[in-house]
Amino acid sequence: MSGERRGGRTGARMVVSAPGRVAGAFLTYVVLGGLALVFLLPLLWMVFASVDSEPSLRAGLPTSLTLDHFTAIMTPEIVYRPIWNSIVTCAGAAVITAFCSMLAAYPLSRYNLRFRKPFLYSVLFATGLPITAIMVPVYGMFVQADLLNSLTATTLFLAASTLPFGIWLTKNFIDGIPIALEEAAWVDGASAWQSLRYLVAPLLAPGLAVVGIFTLVTTWGNFFVPFILLTSPEKMPAAVRVFTFFGQYGSVRYGELAAYSLLYTLPVVALYMVVSRAMGGRFALGGAMKG
Repeated sequence: MSGERRGGRTGARMVVSAPGRVAGAFLTYVVLGGLALVFLLPLLWMVFASVDSEPSLRAGLPTSLTLDHFTAIMTPEIVYRPIWNSIVTCAGAAVITAFCSMLAAYPLSRYNLRFRKPFLYSVLFATGLPITAIMVPVYGMFVQADLLNSLTATTLFLAASTLPFGIWLTKNFIDGIPIALEEAAWVDGASAWQSLRYLVAPLLAPGLAVVGIFTLVTTWGNFFVPFILLTSPEKMPAAVRVFTFFGQYGSVRYGELAAYSLLYTLPVVALYMVVSRAMGGRFALGGAMKG
């Protein structure tokens, strides 16, 4: 009887709470659908305006289709060279950030350093520091060091600006790698550098790919840093060359701007899809302890 009572009560609770779960799920879908619509509308405007013969700020189906906007921007000065500059600077910053994050995060994860907590708190604070707050002294430093208008120096600064978050993220990935694997390697005579290079680094590759993608996406859309540190038009990345479509007195070439924006986003979207397929599910370390 007691079992029946408990079962009945449980069933009653399930029946009563079911409408609440349905309402919560419905509200969740409504909120997510609204957010998706907010992000989808600018994308739809960009697609429609890029092929519209008479584009405007109004979102709607194009009156007549044309590819003249793409033809007008497909020049080395507007598309090819700026996108190449973006690839060089952003990919370089991503590689540098991923490599330096691994070297900095490994001792923070594996050793009981004296100033580890203050350093981690400083790194966490640096992740929230706005880049605009330090651009004036950085500009003065670049002028004094004669590094202004240098793609290499700009790449290094972009890597340095994303390094704090890269260190924090990489440390969390290294924490997920069982230290027993390294202890077994140390017993066999491997040094800390050898265990990092031949054991930790291969297991950390998916995590470093995440850090690299985050850095690439962050720096790809960075307008302020290259706008301040680069002065030659031929060295400007694609994020800065978007000014080409803005004229005087508020005039904007909407069709060319939309076409340029589509081409500008394609490399990052393609990279994300390729890496997500290649790295999907590889960061699983549970099987590494077997055998």
